[in-house]
Amino acid sequence: MSDNADLAALIRNIPDYPKPGIMFRDVSSLLLDAGGYRTTIDRLAALVDPDTALVAGIEARGFIVASGIAYALGLGQLMLRKPGKLPGEKIGIDYTLEYGTDRIEMHVGHVKPDQKVLLVDDLIATGGTALAGVDLIRQGGGKVEQALFIVDLPDLGGAEKLRRKNIRVDALMGFDGD
Repeated sequence: MSDNADLAALIRNIPDYPKPGIMFRDVSSLLLDAGGYRTTIDRLAALVDPDTALVAGIEARGFIVASGIAYALGLGQLMLRKPGKLPGEKIGIDYTLEYGTDRIEMHVGHVKPDQKVLLVDDLIATGGTALAGVDLIRQGGGKVEQALFIVDLPDLGGAEKLRRKNIRVDALMGFDGD
């Protein structure tokens, strides 16, 4: 993680959301700033492995980041969706969060065998959703070797969990104690 203090200053901090004691790091304020958003995408795109074929975004804010990176690099975008959002044949994976369970899905056949897929989301916290995304893409036949995030909350350990699955993790900024 390099110094991206200019971008970190655009992240809005909302105390006690969604519950007391949590400092919510809201990237929507960064996305509102045209220059900040462009700089974010440019800096993330510069980190992408050159042999990447697809950019997978996790619903919903991950779509915003993945779309920008895919456009900047001339790559396709794979959407990892919440249940009930995809028509046609799909595969999915259930995963556990600190407050319950959830599921993400993708279309069958949208990843070619051994195709290299970059996983992208706005923020990595405990890593539950990102780990599910990696497992889902791999279940669909793809290779995931890299994940990119705007924000890492390192004290929650999600990035480290991805690294233990041999995923290179990069984030533009980190906030301790969250």
